[in-house]
Amino acid sequence: MSLLDRVLARLPADVPLSPIDPVEWASQRPTYRDARPDLIDAAAKRAAARPSGNWFVLAASTDIRSDRPYGGTIGRHELVAWRGPSGRLIAGPGACPHLGAPLAEGRVDCGTLRCRWHGLPLDETGGPGWSPLPTHDDGVLAWVRLDDLGGEPPLPAPVLGRRPALASSVAAVATVTGTCEPDDVIANRLDPWHGAWFHPYSFTRLTVLSAPDPEADLPDEHDRFVVDVTFRLGRRVGVPVRAEFTSPEPRTLAMRIIDGEGRDSVVETHATPRAPGADGRPRTSVIEATIATSDRRGFGTAARFAPALRPLMRRAATRLWRDDLAYAERRYALRSAP
Repeated sequence: MSLLDRVLARLPADVPLSPIDPVEWASQRPTYRDARPDLIDAAAKRAAARPSGNWFVLAASTDIRSDRPYGGTIGRHELVAWRGPSGRLIAGPGACPHLGAPLAEGRVDCGTLRCRWHGLPLDETGGPGWSPLPTHDDGVLAWVRLDDLGGEPPLPAPVLGRRPALASSVAAVATVTGTCEPDDVIANRLDPWHGAWFHPYSFTRLTVLSAPDPEADLPDEHDRFVVDVTFRLGRRVGVPVRAEFTSPEPRTLAMRIIDGEGRDSVVETHATPRAPGADGRPRTSVIEATIATSDRRGFGTAARFAPALRPLMRRAATRLWRDDLAYAERRYALRSAP
């Protein structure tokens, strides 16, 4: 028995650590036969057909503040956002209706945004020539409804999957932008078979237990991938879990742990279209919200250190998506090639 095995054997039975046998990357079981293009494409088409109600993620909730405006784009829409006196999320067109000044460079005073060029005041009721857009703050993400961009019947709130209670969770949001379209991001997440091959530093012992039949007419609750995977904590030790992947709306893919450590924790991947780059090609932001929870007694203590944990959670998500954007960008490049 190795030293690591002896150490793990002395841990309490409910500690979820598992030893990992070193395996050469090329010695893994190939998954290309399982990752059938028709299966992934069919899942992506079903996701794209679900209603979104024209809601788009703008940013993390914590990015929108009451002391200064936040500027961003969704599609070709320039937007500005800030918080009113009560903390309510306010968002609307980012160009001043007077002479087109960038409102994101304005100043917020007592809940009123004032344009820096001529002082035009805007608040949650609007202003001369300016009307706010419908917004939604779910406590983790800030959403804006753009009916002309979405082109669907509007819904009163975004379509979200099940989440753990925020009061007993730690949430962090990471954002990475690439040259692709939202469909390319979602298609990447609908291919769980690539995890241990493309991210061997994070995942091992990955097995897809079930995948939706591309020929079946599935109800939404059965349209999911179920995966057994071990999250690496080091070269020789990891945490095994079972997770499901579902798509509640066209630009969202949710991974939820259904068994094992952190059960009910969720990673939501949201794909937000941005303005095209200078090269005219599309840009999409991956805005990924990790909402971690645990029924372990010690998790409450860990949650008190959330300000220190969030940067680590963001760093891990950013590392994965810097790799996965290569997948999404490659998919877009092949699809758009002349």
